[in-house]
Amino acid sequence: MTESGAQTTTWSEDELARLARDFGDAYGTRTVLVTGADGFLGSHLVDALVHLDARVHALVRATSSGALNNLEHLRGTINVHWADLGDRHSVDRIVRALAAAPDPPYVFHLGAQAHVGESWQRPYETVTANIVGTLNLLQSIVDHDLQLEKLATAGTSEEYGNVREAVAHQHDFDVDGAVVFHERSPINPKSIYATTKVAADFLTMNYHDAYGVPGVVTRMFNNYGPRQNPRYVTGTIITQALEREVVELGQLEPMRDFCFCTDGVRGHLTVAARGIAGDVYVYGQGRNIAMRDWAELILRVGEEHGYWPRREVVSVAERFRPGASEVLALKVGYEKLNRETGWEPAVPWEEGIARTIDWYAANRGRWIGRVDWRDAVRAPAP
Repeated sequence: MTESGAQTTTWSEDELARLARDFGDAYGTRTVLVTGADGFLGSHLVDALVHLDARVHALVRATSSGALNNLEHLRGTINVHWADLGDRHSVDRIVRALAAAPDPPYVFHLGAQAHVGESWQRPYETVTANIVGTLNLLQSIVDHDLQLEKLATAGTSEEYGNVREAVAHQHDFDVDGAVVFHERSPINPKSIYATTKVAADFLTMNYHDAYGVPGVVTRMFNNYGPRQNPRYVTGTIITQALEREVVELGQLEPMRDFCFCTDGVRGHLTVAARGIAGDVYVYGQGRNIAMRDWAELILRVGEEHGYWPRREVVSVAERFRPGASEVLALKVGYEKLNRETGWEPAVPWEEGIARTIDWYAANRGRWIGRVDWRDAVRAPAP
């Protein structure tokens, strides 16, 4: 597939048909606001909602260029609001527009500075976007007496951090002794990003308890897929492998639970439609894998599909998280969401990786200027 013919949606025909079966009644013709709509997961969520015939309002962070990176193909079918969650005036404008809707809107709050490493480089921006931005949205909803169907705030698995010995007895462990995180697991944020997401989660619950805002919180475990910023681990592995012989990563021992983006979107849609207001829901693949093994799996899939020859993975200290802030293992137990709604992941790792590699290979111009590799971009390897 060439860049000029690159796909505008990640969803397969079977997945779109399943969306219609599972969510058509909930979202068809309904008013929906998505914050962070032009981002990685937000844009896939918007794709799904448009397919479901929802009336989508997309909050997109204002830039001087007015460019839409991931939603240009939908510009004529969605209502784009250029705004900044950190600016209360622009948030108020959107909430007033929603107040004129003929039905109680759904709100999917995905807008955030969502990169762990960037939160150390831009701590004030991270706090403003993730905490003040959430507060602005919630307070504006209350001040304008906006009646909602549901507000779903996107949290993160990073909120759990590492197990602290003092509360180890409150955690669950699998048969191999690995920690499994549930909704009731103690939280221990290890980065500025994770701390701000804890605050956003609790603000959502505060406004539910105090003002009756029908908020729910989702904590996703490591989404990946097409359109993701190449500075996240899956994208940096793929883009480096497409361009050079050696793939440089940080620590290779930490373990993560990777969930493909379409499964992540189905999780958001499920929780907003069927979750209980005031509650927290976690979900992911339900399996974890060490960074070294994840990289080697990606490299094997890419090699088998003819995207590159043999590649080498190395660990470089420059890519480590600062100090003792690394999270050692993240694995989800999504039994609660499955029990209440039937949600479970549908895309196996090998398939999700292949679809992700396809996108990066077909869309080099979308990511080449955003990589953070240690060395300058080299000529493509043979």
